[in-house]
Amino acid sequence: MKLYAIIFGKNPDLSWGEFNAFARKHNIRVHPVLRKDGWVIIKSSEDLEREFRWLGGALKLIRIIGRDSGLDKAPYSKLFTVSIYGHRNGDWRLWRKLGSELKARFKQIGPSKFFKPASIFAMPSELILKGFPRVRDFSFIFDGEGFWFGETVAVTDPFELKKLDVGRPYQRPILSIPPRLARIMVNLTGLRRGKLLDPFCGVGTIVQEFMLQGFEAYGSDVDGRVVRGARKNLEWLRREFNVRSRYVLEVRDARNLRGRFDAVVTEPYLGKPLKRELSISEAKRASKKLDSFYREVFRSISNVATRSVVFTFPAFRLRNGGVYRRNREWLEDLGFSIEARYLDYEGRHRLIRDIHVLKVG
Repeated sequence: MKLYAIIFGKNPDLSWGEFNAFARKHNIRVHPVLRKDGWVIIKSSEDLEREFRWLGGALKLIRIIGRDSGLDKAPYSKLFTVSIYGHRNGDWRLWRKLGSELKARFKQIGPSKFFKPASIFAMPSELILKGFPRVRDFSFIFDGEGFWFGETVAVTDPFELKKLDVGRPYQRPILSIPPRLARIMVNLTGLRRGKLLDPFCGVGTIVQEFMLQGFEAYGSDVDGRVVRGARKNLEWLRREFNVRSRYVLEVRDARNLRGRFDAVVTEPYLGKPLKRELSISEAKRASKKLDSFYREVFRSISNVATRSVVFTFPAFRLRNGGVYRRNREWLEDLGFSIEARYLDYEGRHRLIRDIHVLKVG
């Protein structure tokens, strides 16, 4: 077991939930040491380094070298950068001071210099463009009592995720979920193999993630036009990413599903785009209207899903600054238990994803 830090993306709660399901999925032993907003320190087996790239909500994996020390143990690098997390007064002066200390140590071995990232921490895209892992990233993670010092050993690849989105031949930009979120939702099932279905597949974003992770991939949608577009995208995926997994797509109403699947992972129709925030009464009416449709869908899902469901319901930003999330007791009546719920949105969003992780039976 080694000490690691994980740097999360914009939604730490969702990312932490994904990571725990991911660890169970890959039988990776994990013992949390300290969790703060945006990062966590854990003890874990080295298997985590090999599988880390398949996380959607994490950015960087940092192997801890020391606590309040360790600079003398940092491996030499001709070109490196410094990342600072958790320091209340973290600024460029501190960044430069820490970088200069490392540079002075490295110059005892050979020539060395450090580069300036866009912020006081380096993002995965910056590291990859500079030549990671040959170019190193050393991190100082402050927890209020001291710091953890370590080196980034793995990152998730934003360029690959971008290609999985805008590189595809068939696009529906407003209606398609991001590939990163699709990866998170698939990981939330906690499954490593089996048959997975997306009954609102659209252009195939979730189905392509099934294929990338080696699942038996199934998708359906009531709109034949987008199913044809999804097929073009999945054939593109097989060529561009050398994916051998097979897939099955069909035109089908989600209220009339058939077959048996280990899990259903999907984002359905969430309602019309909103031009303004809603009042609480408007949000309740909108949710109730959509629930009449979702209830029929879940009656159908209950006949085909055997283990888990990851489903996005809509939540709504309110005029008073709050968020309306509907409680759906009818899920239990249909044989589903809620294991977790996560909100996913950005500040400008009026319609918010309320992601449910459900157990069947």
